[in-house]
Amino acid sequence: MTRVLFVCTGNICRSPTAEGVARHFIETGGLGGRVEVDSAGTQGYHAGEAPDPRTQKAAKLRGYDLSSLRARKIELRDFQEFDLLLAMDRGHLEAMRRLCPPVYQPRLAMFMQFDGSGRFDDEVPDPYYGGPRGFDLVLDMCEHGVRGLLETVSARV
Repeated sequence: MTRVLFVCTGNICRSPTAEGVARHFIETGGLGGRVEVDSAGTQGYHAGEAPDPRTQKAAKLRGYDLSSLRARKIELRDFQEFDLLLAMDRGHLEAMRRLCPPVYQPRLAMFMQFDGSGRFDDEVPDPYYGGPRGFDLVLDMCEHGVRGLLETVSARV
């Protein structure tokens, strides 16, 4: 079993989108029991909240249901329990590096390194303060990144 944690700032836009897309692809791709995913934020100010309504709306239009997800802050135990902890942007990666014990540093990476399309930057932009197009872009990036991630992970399992 490979365990993957997606990480953004508040765990209400980018990382739950990646988690929801991954859950869908794992289920439809027959990878259940081989790959497990979760998401968290570097900050805990939205802990216990559902994903942003705009995030949920954009996801639902593509067939992803994020309504059961709840925000949480990354914890020290996550570095031990997850095989991969994937940052949505470089700021998240730096925050994780500061918190992560040295022995687990190799588990940290940028999420978009798994996108093989070459269509996107290496950072998933925060859609929170923008319009609907930002949420669609995050979905596009998550779909591509998750596909590449699952291809990589399923080759290992």
